[in-house]
Amino acid sequence: ANGAMSAAKQLKTNPRELAQKILDHLDLDGIASKVDIAGPGFINITLAEPFLAQQLANTSDNKTEQPQTVVIDYSSPNLAKEMHVGHLRSTIIGDCLARLLEYQGHQVIRQNHMGDWGTQFGMLIAELELQLSHGDQAELALSDLEVFYQQSKKHFDADPDFADTARAYVVKLQSSDANCLKLWQQFINVSVAHNSDIYQQLNVGLTAKHIKPESSYNDQLQWIIDDLSNQQLAIESDGAKVVFLDELADKNGDPSPMIVQKSGGGFLYATTDLAALKYRVDTLKADRVLYFIDARQSLHMKQVFTTGKKANYVPSDVSLEHHAFGTMMGSDGKPFKTRTGGTVKLADLLVEAIERAELLVRE
Repeated sequence: ANGAMSAAKQLKTNPRELAQKILDHLDLDGIASKVDIAGPGFINITLAEPFLAQQLANTSDNKTEQPQTVVIDYSSPNLAKEMHVGHLRSTIIGDCLARLLEYQGHQVIRQNHMGDWGTQFGMLIAELELQLSHGDQAELALSDLEVFYQQSKKHFDADPDFADTARAYVVKLQSSDANCLKLWQQFINVSVAHNSDIYQQLNVGLTAKHIKPESSYNDQLQWIIDDLSNQQLAIESDGAKVVFLDELADKNGDPSPMIVQKSGGGFLYATTDLAALKYRVDTLKADRVLYFIDARQSLHMKQVFTTGKKANYVPSDVSLEHHAFGTMMGSDGKPFKTRTGGTVKLADLLVEAIERAELLVRE
């Protein structure tokens, strides 16, 4: 407990002395086995094992009297790449909360908002088409998604003709071109199979029926733009459609801008997230929506939540919650980047974990 330090600051007194005064008046008999002061004034409380055991025994009756429909958005990998160690937190924390809320008697609806759309898929399906034209099978060509992604990126950077084809394929894909959609679907099927294997290994409750990918909202995106424009929430700025949020203004009083449509007409994560939010409230009838996404997306989630409420996509009594967590860093102190090939694949990490565990068990 760190309350003594902030209280001491307000009282202009020594935090360790204040922490000691708190301990002098503290009665945790039967709850704590040990209480001490650490560092500049932290109060460390070690809970007693019999107390913990009793709390656990009591949970068998801990069913809620007011069950809610809770939508949980978690894991949400990008299907252009294989899952890496950074995906563990959202997947595991989200699944734990899903189980706890189900245990309490709530109706939990898992949503795996997989990234399966966007400009990078033009590059990937162009690469897949090239490899299939050489006689490869899709499953073999995509057996290592990481290598495939890096190959296509290298190809894109080095070959202007290939880059032009990739850009043209993005437009064709978004226009529902049959050939592009077929290649895209092959890519998606292999990617989803990779992820499903990992979920089974981790004993996570996500299955194919929980996948609600970005592409599933495509037909709603223009409606979102038109509706936000009609409500005068989205206005034109440098050719783009932008929602300016006074509620999230910076220290200079400038409103927080959220772009919902690029000047070229393309849509963004914000547009898809608003469509997803509307679906979760209108169709899934959510009372609460929980998002397990890392802390770097905090501003983005605030913008989406604020806009969703202002546009009346979300009633005031529906709770929108971003449960943030930290970022997995590489040895350079920066977040992992798949395109440079510096990440540890989650599949490889799990194999190594099992091998190391086996050694320990054998010893």
